[in-house]
Amino acid sequence: MSEGSVRRTDLRNIAIIAHVDHGKTTLVDAMLKQAGTFKAHEATADRMMDKLDQERERGITIMAKNTGILLGPPGPDQVRVNIVDTPGHADFGGEVERTLHMVDGVLLLVDAAEGPLPQTRFVLKKALGLKLVPIVVINKVDRADARPAEVLQKVYDLFIDLGADEHQLDFPVIYAVARDGWAVRGPAMGAVPEVALLPAATQQHGKLDLGPLFDTIVEAIPPPEDCSNEPLQILVNAIDYDDYVGRLALGRVHAGKVEKKLEVVRLSDGAPDKGKVVGVYLFEGMKRIEVERARAGDLICIAGLQDVVPGDTIVTPEGAGALPRISVGEPTLAMIFSVNDGPFAGRDGKYVTSRHLRDRLRRELRGNVSIRVEDTDTPDKFKVLGRGELQLAVLIEAMRRESYEMCVSRPEVVVKEIEGAKKEPLEGLVVNIPETAVGPVTELVGKRGGRMVNMDATISGWTTVEYEIPTRGLIGFLGTFRTITRGEGQMSTFLKDWVPFLGNIEARASGAMISTDLGKTTPYAIFNLQPRGVMFVGPGEEVYEGMVVGEHARDNDLDINIIREKKLTNVRAAGRDENIILTPAKRMRLEEAMEWIDMDELIEVTPTAIRIRKRGLKPHDRPKKKKVEDEEE
Repeated sequence: MSEGSVRRTDLRNIAIIAHVDHGKTTLVDAMLKQAGTFKAHEATADRMMDKLDQERERGITIMAKNTGILLGPPGPDQVRVNIVDTPGHADFGGEVERTLHMVDGVLLLVDAAEGPLPQTRFVLKKALGLKLVPIVVINKVDRADARPAEVLQKVYDLFIDLGADEHQLDFPVIYAVARDGWAVRGPAMGAVPEVALLPAATQQHGKLDLGPLFDTIVEAIPPPEDCSNEPLQILVNAIDYDDYVGRLALGRVHAGKVEKKLEVVRLSDGAPDKGKVVGVYLFEGMKRIEVERARAGDLICIAGLQDVVPGDTIVTPEGAGALPRISVGEPTLAMIFSVNDGPFAGRDGKYVTSRHLRDRLRRELRGNVSIRVEDTDTPDKFKVLGRGELQLAVLIEAMRRESYEMCVSRPEVVVKEIEGAKKEPLEGLVVNIPETAVGPVTELVGKRGGRMVNMDATISGWTTVEYEIPTRGLIGFLGTFRTITRGEGQMSTFLKDWVPFLGNIEARASGAMISTDLGKTTPYAIFNLQPRGVMFVGPGEEVYEGMVVGEHARDNDLDINIIREKKLTNVRAAGRDENIILTPAKRMRLEEAMEWIDMDELIEVTPTAIRIRKRGLKPHDRPKKKKVEDEEE
């Protein structure tokens, strides 16, 4: 903002950034309820901002979403606060980067026990680089293992490490319990105020609320500059859809005014495209409120431009030029999406052809700035590039639920050529594990080309360890990590650098058990094959030749007949059939299958099933399994 400029005192734009599971969505719920957004009789649900099925199932925010609250009674002193709920996982960094361009400040939410974790660092670095004003909220101060004073010191250290200027370092501090809906102001350094340690019964009687947080937002977050008299400029940050008015462009009015029936021009990478605004909407609670006009500083939706994509600038015909397009981090992983050519193709899916796949992936590009799609030499295969396994898994699961059917390959790292040399991505890996697991986890990381950088032990018997590891080493890492830590360990990653090739990494240690026939599995065959390994299918399931039905106990692949039945004779074996006891099959979820499969295998994804198969279904079509694959080639 320029010195002496006129500012909109009736408006604040903020984003809430936090690591996964630090209470970000819960805090937004409490803010919406206490700001009087809902009427007394209006029913509300928990985690209202998590609209997508996958967000509720996974417990994470995938898509950034906008909402708004009104603080104070109606009148000239009322302040509208636009809130953007951003993802906390680095795989959805594209969502974070585009939404931070819409706001003037951020609420940095940090767990009072865990402190700032890698995704916190990733998002905060972006926010500080955009010169956004921060407010630090230390959440969950009622935890038994809370250490708010230490966590606040770590937050300061993080700000300094990320190059924050003196104004950003002078941030206000709020201590809160978002679940119970209260917050108190705290000193910049030192222990939590005594009021924050009141017993839970007192908190529930309504003596504490989020008022201090609301006051701090109004006081600390700078109001946007009022450039309403300048030529119109709207930077489109996201895309939504409405059944009545069609495609909606979400963005911030950087300058000028926009109203219904206004003639506008969309500036993109191609030729300018003329259009007309047919609807203007503001955000209030979980709804979009239609208004006659909006002006500089507002976060809005506009309808009427059917070809608009994120990064476009909307101006008037005689207006200003385009704003800088949104830039996002480079993708680090790629997968091949192909048409399902297996024996069961077309049984479950509604969209099964290459045309369907291409159209759906192109449609994803229109709203997701961090996904890339490239054609391959084969017309029915498409290379999809993303930031991480989770982002790609979310896309595949979304397509599956939309009745698409396809095959996907094992994730591979993206290699960049920098100054004539091929380089691969290097990740920062931070784990929070029991101290007894430090040795085994460090050994696992070492086998995958990583090394320890830092270790910080806590009094409670948990240890935070930071490693550097190539992205290749993280493919299939999570499953083994969970086994070593008995499901208790937490891990986070962030892209650190691009480095020269770091050598070979061990491939999957175990082989696959592959069906040799088409038919239904039998209890008799499974019972006799159980000593050979872990089965992925149970009795009575349909299998086909080339389908992977289990994990072999040894490192070689094994062809098996899993549909074999017991031969019938005229001699009865008393009690023999009753002795068949089957171990429950290991059911592979999509993410587990992505981690487990090898380069010569594919995942067959349908609306009702996840199967693993060999690329070549016939034995003579399969290459001999290698123990160590040469990733450089």
